[in-house]
Amino acid sequence: VECSSAEEALAAAAAGADIVLLDNLAPQELHAVAAQVKAAHPRVTVEASGGIVLGTLPQFLGPHIDVVSMGCLTHSAPALDFALRV
Repeated sequence: VECSSAEEALAAAAAGADIVLLDNLAPQELHAVAAQVKAAHPRVTVEASGGIVLGTLPQFLGPHIDVVSMGCLTHSAPALDFALRV
């Protein structure tokens, strides 16, 4: 479930979400919310997403973050033109 606040994340986890995606939070807020979710629901997977690029990735890593999504990996991926003849 995509969440943008602690309230949304805790409600989603309490409702049975397996994964809580914390979207577009600043690193400090992200870690605080992730800690709250893990304290209340230790088995919920916490995913960080939104605005994360390779240069800022270390700021988003932490003990309560299980997964990091980075759209920048696919937003500007070069196209490959190829053909297959059988």
